[in-house]
Formats: sequence, structure tokens, C-alpha cells
Amino acid sequence: MKLTLRHIYTFLFLLGIFFIPFNSWEGIKELAEFKRESSAIFFFLGFLFVILEIVFTKKIFIYNNPILIIVLIFLLWNVLTIVFNFPSVLDNYYKKTPGLNRFIRQFISLLISCGMFFILYLYSLRHIETENILYKIRKILLCSLIFSSIYSFFEIIYIITGFFPAYKVLLLFDYFPFVESDNHGIRISSVSWEPPALATFLITISGWMFSYILTSKNLYKYLPTLLVLILTYYSGSRTALIVVFIQLIAFFFIYLSKKQLVRFLKSSIVIILLLSTFIFITKPEKILNDIGKKIESLDFKGNLKKNISNQSRFGIQYANFMVFLENPFVGVGYGQQVYHAIDYYPIWAKKDNWEFKYLYLNKNEPAFPPGYNLYIRLLAETGIIGFLIFIFLIYTLFKKSYSFIRNDTSEIKTLGMILFISFIGYSFNFFQLDTFRIYGFWLCVAITLTLSSHIYIGKK
Repeated sequence: MKLTLRHIYTFLFLLGIFFIPFNSWEGIKELAEFKRESSAIFFFLGFLFVILEIVFTKKIFIYNNPILIIVLIFLLWNVLTIVFNFPSVLDNYYKKTPGLNRFIRQFISLLISCGMFFILYLYSLRHIETENILYKIRKILLCSLIFSSIYSFFEIIYIITGFFPAYKVLLLFDYFPFVESDNHGIRISSVSWEPPALATFLITISGWMFSYILTSKNLYKYLPTLLVLILTYYSGSRTALIVVFIQLIAFFFIYLSKKQLVRFLKSSIVIILLLSTFIFITKPEKILNDIGKKIESLDFKGNLKKNISNQSRFGIQYANFMVFLENPFVGVGYGQQVYHAIDYYPIWAKKDNWEFKYLYLNKNEPAFPPGYNLYIRLLAETGIIGFLIFIFLIYTLFKKSYSFIRNDTSEIKTLGMILFISFIGYSFNFFQLDTFRIYGFWLCVAITLTLSSHIYIGKK
């Protein structure tokens, strides 16, 4: 078989999907906020081969699809917010970074995620049959999950028992690309650089792993879901604990009849009781204490005064929302929230908070404060107009993916379920992330766009 540019960039696209969770290494400094993202390396290379194909063939492939139009309108509006706020953008200066410079860097980052990489996704997906979109991508994500789970298994042993040989095994993983072993106390991070990054990966793959329950007939069909739940629990991420649980509930309500749901719940109760009995017989006090801590971690209000992370998170979200109230229609300009938010950081958030003292308000620390909430960030930077454009995109994606669930073809039906559950996860996850650098989200957008266009072509 002749090797073509299409084969190369499709292979790099699939390889990039496998490496999505692998970001525990130091990274490439020149890639800025993408420096740790190993998958970005393959996506960058894949995009270059797409450009080469366009140059050699002198043909550009474009989808005429409402989803693509909404994305383009959203990008255009982000530029216009800078035009409308140009005088203040020129005056903005913080941490040795001018406002215009900050916009350029942030907008380039946005264009990489929903521009360059998005184009690679679309070009690669259009050559893959519908059923292969399901089976290929899902199998790759499963392989990534299995590798992450093997690493996490030794991580859990070391954290729970302190068994030092398990740590020695973890060091062997350093020979694998993009992995640098590091222990994060009582929480696992697997091959990701921190537990929240692992949580984002688990939210990304949940729908894909749940779908094995529908398409497989052997007992192993429950294993991917079980692995997701185990890693979610030991990641200690409050967001993952809540969001993955919501995704799982949504999955059952979408695809199980009342009788099937009751049967599943009965089986689940039996399995949970058996596992619980075994666990409590072995180490009851440790498990009870661990569960208690997990429940306590969900008490955001109670932890507000004694948890530095919560103080910073809610304090910054409050400040950004105040920026929105001062600039409700067009915001302060894309990438500009921090220049205005520093005037609104509440005293209760800064009090006895080392994160504000040494990171966020330290002018010698180059890293900018995170916004911690994409929705509030959009309100502050792009105003109610930009926010509504993005919400309309989310609504369109939900509507499209739900229409696939009602399709007669089993592969499209399953993909529809995966996409719908994935968008539920991303919609909740955006409440605690303020970045568009979420590869799984744009991959799902590309699949939705590709799938809707394939169905449309089929009908014609």
C-alpha cells in the first residue's frame, strides 16, 4: 500500500489521542502553555502534513455546517472585543506583560486548539468510516486508560501501604516517553502532571468507556467503566467525583429501560456489598477515614475558610464576575480579565492565602492567575454577547448529538450517546476550568460536525 500524506497525518492524529493524558514530563518550554502536552506535539506535526497535502493537491476541504459557522463567529467576536476595548487594552499592563501582547498570546492559543488542531481532526475523520470512528478512537482511548491504570495501580499501592518497591516500579515508567514519576501525597495523578489533569482525562473518556457496556457481550464490557470509577475515586478530584457520577447516571437513563435499570441496580448493589465486605475485612479504619475525607472534600462552603484552593478559586471567580458587571455587553476584551480583576479580589480570599501572596499578586512570578471558570471568564472578557454565542454552540452540540441517539444505525446511535455524555462532562468541567485547551472537547465537536455531514450526505 502506498504511503500518502493522509496516512501520515491520520496516524499522528490517532497517536495524539493516545497521549492525551501524558503530560507529567517537564515539556518543551518553547510551546508555552502547550509545553507539557505530549499530544500537542503529534497534533502540530499532523497539521503540518495537512498543510502539505493542501499545497500539493491545491484543494481545501470545507464543511458547510452550522457548527463550524458558530465557531467562526465566536472567534470573530473575540477579536472584536479587543477592537471595542482598544484604548484600555493598550493601557493594560501586569507582570511585565502589555494587554495587547496578552491578547495575541491567548488568541494564538485559542486558534491552535479550535483552529489548527480542529482542522487536523476534521481532515483525519473525513477519511474514517463511521463505525471506525467509534471503534478506532474508543480502542485507542481504552489503551491509554489501561496504561494509565497500570501506572495508577502501583501508585495506589505505594500511597495506601507505603510499599517502597511499588515506588521503584513507578520509576521504571520514566523510560516511557512523556512520563516522569512523581508522587502527589494521598492523591494519584497517574501519567498526568496533577490530579485535576487526570480528572479531565477521565471526564473525557467516560462516555467512550461506558459504551462498551452496550456493544460488548462478555463480562469484560464492565472493566473500562470500573477502571474509570476507581481512578476517579483515587484521584481525589471533587469535580471528577461529581461529574463522572452525573455522566454515569445520564448513560443509564439514556439507554436502559426501567426493567434493565432495576436489574442493573440490583447487580450493582450485590457487587458493591461484596467489594465493601472484602475491603472492610482487610482495612476497615483506613477505608472509613478515606471515605469520610472524600465526603468532607465535597463541602465547598465548609472548606472555604480552611481550604486555600477554595479561597483562591471562589475569590477569583467573584472578582471576574464583578468585572463582567462593570462591562456587561462586550466585556473587557479577550485575554484581559486579570488586568481588571486585581481590583476586585475580595479580602476574605487574600487573607492568609499564600497563593495570592506568592503567585497571583507577585509581580516577579510570570504566571498569570487562572480564571477557574470558563463561563465567568467569557462573561468578563467577551460580555454577554460572547457568552451567549458559546452557550449557543454548546446547545447546538447537545441537540445534534441527541439526534444521533435517535438514529437507526447502531454505530451512530452509540456515537451519539458518547458525544451527549461527553458534552455533559465538558459543560460541568468548564465551571472549574478557564481554558479552551481541552482536546477531547474539540475532538467531540469535530466528530459531531463530521457525523452530521455524513448523515446529510447519506440522505442526499
